[in-house]
Amino acid sequence: MESLISYFETIPSSHRSLILVVGITFFWLLESSLPLFQFKYNKWKHAFPNFFFTFTTIIINFVLAFLLLQTSDWVVANDFGLLNWLPSMPLWLYVLLGLLFLDFFGAYLAHLTEHKIKPLWMVHLVHHTDHKVDTTTANRHHPIESVIRFVFTLSGVFLVGTPIGIVMLYQSLSLIFTQLTHANIKMPKKLDKLLSYIIVSPDMHKVHHHNLLPYTDSNYGNIFSIWDRIFGTYMELDREKIVYGVDTFPDEEKNSNLIDLLKQPFQGYRTPTNIEELRND
Repeated sequence: MESLISYFETIPSSHRSLILVVGITFFWLLESSLPLFQFKYNKWKHAFPNFFFTFTTIIINFVLAFLLLQTSDWVVANDFGLLNWLPSMPLWLYVLLGLLFLDFFGAYLAHLTEHKIKPLWMVHLVHHTDHKVDTTTANRHHPIESVIRFVFTLSGVFLVGTPIGIVMLYQSLSLIFTQLTHANIKMPKKLDKLLSYIIVSPDMHKVHHHNLLPYTDSNYGNIFSIWDRIFGTYMELDREKIVYGVDTFPDEEKNSNLIDLLKQPFQGYRTPTNIEELRND
């Protein structure tokens, strides 16, 4: 465990890039052999805007990375944050708690907030308006959202008091998990269900991409499913019934156009339709 944390304390940018590229490539190929949905689309054309947003996310995180390092060094030097206020514990538990708390503050809370605050939802909408969710959708975030997510991550590092080794380990795991949970792969239902008691499984996250409420406002977790279960935001839906996108933004062509996606946060506010409204009509 010590050698693992030591490695991530000084992980080269090239290694982090390799994790991203290998992950996308692996799940991209796996989608072809074990698809959940038989999408009739040009994969490269669909991937173009998603790869663009992946690139902008990388640039923003790279430019702001020094803030993560400075904050992490400060909390460790000053014994600040949840981890540093707890009694001494084995290293494996220290690392696990660090990952859990970072997942809450930097991912779950950020995601929940984006769904509950109207202007932030309009920014996050870029991610939800993909009608063909696959592994390239994982990093389909508007540049404004990349900044918002970074602020939450930075706040998480500050509040949790995580050393940089755990921060980098978390971010590397996050890359892999987001690609897994968005990948268009058909995992055995029993296995997916079993995994969902501990981690966010592919089917669990795809419920979140259903085009109607209340499913759109559920399953906010990134790596660990514990936070959705604790705070009552966990929901299930038969994967065969899932329809991707947001029903109040139904234009798939517009939602696939890069220029329109960049302008999307500045459109009029519209929430997805609640399924109860449809039942009452």
